[in-house]
Amino acid sequence: MALLEIHDLHVYYGHVHALKGINLAIEEGEVLTVLGANGAGKSTTLRVISGLIRPRRGQVLFGGQPIDRLPAHQIVELGISQAPEGRKIFATLTVEENLNLGAYTRRRDAAGMAQGKEMIFHLFPRLKERRRQLAGTLSGGEQQMLSIGRALMAKPRLLLLDEPSLGLAPLLVRDIFRTIREINAQGVTTLLVEQNARVALKIAHRALVLETGHIALGGTAAQLLSDERVRKAYLGEK
Repeated sequence: MALLEIHDLHVYYGHVHALKGINLAIEEGEVLTVLGANGAGKSTTLRVISGLIRPRRGQVLFGGQPIDRLPAHQIVELGISQAPEGRKIFATLTVEENLNLGAYTRRRDAAGMAQGKEMIFHLFPRLKERRRQLAGTLSGGEQQMLSIGRALMAKPRLLLLDEPSLGLAPLLVRDIFRTIREINAQGVTTLLVEQNARVALKIAHRALVLETGHIALGGTAAQLLSDERVRKAYLGEK
């Protein structure tokens, strides 16, 4: 049984049919990358999994349990957390306060929260240096680190990452993706939505291509890297 399964998922925004019956599964311990143009339905898929959007039809199973009708906080408690597109950090709170909020569902476990923070500071040493700094004063790369760290504070089994490289310089992109690989090596299953296809496919086990609400392609990361359609559409090759 896969860790996460999506069956025949349909989502509408008013009269707009955003997801048109997609099916996917994520195995425990893997990195699954979802590629696609703007408006393809990538972020919508993550929001459904997180409980932020209710599907019109279809089902989302986590560990065999239906979660598509659960409120978002219960989904976090089950072991799914998300670092959203645009980071969405709390700018007027400190780095440490943002991390504490990420551990809200574990707030009665002081020792676990402290251990989680040390793990985050090991992954992102710059956050430790800036733990008392207001999050809004951080650089874009540091804010992305904080967004991922905040999601990890919930101790997820499944981490959802929405465009982690957006707006970052190439050197920072390399650092962020090296850390994502390290997070996965520690046993955290990862669903990665990313427009930087070349970098994303290098760390993924499998990948899907979403086009206007349906899955157009799927396979191992190596298969998609060598697929002529992917190379032309997402890797800038002619």
